[in-house]
Amino acid sequence: MTEEPTEVSVVIPVYNDPSGITTTLESLLAQSTTHDYRIAVVDNNSTDRTSDVVRSYDDDRLSLCHETEIQSSYAARNTGIRNTDSELLAFVDADMTVPEGWLESALQTFHSTDADYMGCNVELALPENPSLAARYDHHTGFPIQQYLERQQFAPTCCLFVRREVFADVGLFDHRLISGGDKEFGNRVHEAGYDMHFADDVTMSHPTRNTLSELVKKDRRVGRGLCQLQRYHPERYGTPGVPPRPSGIKRPNRDLPRRDRLAFGALSRFLTGVRGLGYYQEYLTGDRDTTRECGIPTLEE
Repeated sequence: MTEEPTEVSVVIPVYNDPSGITTTLESLLAQSTTHDYRIAVVDNNSTDRTSDVVRSYDDDRLSLCHETEIQSSYAARNTGIRNTDSELLAFVDADMTVPEGWLESALQTFHSTDADYMGCNVELALPENPSLAARYDHHTGFPIQQYLERQQFAPTCCLFVRREVFADVGLFDHRLISGGDKEFGNRVHEAGYDMHFADDVTMSHPTRNTLSELVKKDRRVGRGLCQLQRYHPERYGTPGVPPRPSGIKRPNRDLPRRDRLAFGALSRFLTGVRGLGYYQEYLTGDRDTTRECGIPTLEE
């Protein structure tokens, strides 16, 4: 007798983050729900004790698989999708936390709206005595609703997608160092699937607390903007001039004057960092767009 597929699988890519994956698993395994769910952790070739931490959990709902051929969070997510049989896929990043009723609330919203693709609300959690970098990151945040309404995508840290959508439009483009969530969401939108924002389904993500962390992120984003043009020029244009990045970068006028000035200066600096990342990729990145050509499919 063939077993019924799991209703939902939560896919978590992780690389060298034993503390982050612990935090995330603790909150996911504590879910209060009547729905059948599984958690698929994909270790993207970690060199520390990350896999050992995942194996230490004795829970039938949790599985561990590995993506060792391609160093990419999108490749890891693709491996997770292929190693599940659920009708619905949820994507969460290591180091995120969710409240006890998160999954129940998400599934209720997903099914009641008849969505095919759904982004959840993300709140950034500030540490005690936050730095300027942390306060800036908290202020700019994750404008998920804006992303969905204006750019037709949701980040992969807070995303629910029907398996049939992946079967139709393909998986994530693992060649991209950043922007794979946008590229996939745009494909889903172009295929005519229903996209929904669940403003009442909230997840928590820690802020980036140092300038170096913000620089690392924005440099990666800049490289990803160039790669989007290189691999998908029909949608994003020809490489050479960086497109404007998405997100809220201008300080809110309601902020104290001191914060507006500091955030404005930091925003301009990070815009330059994204430009440097873009031109780094433009000058030194792989120009062979035929390499591993095409979007990977569910059956591969």
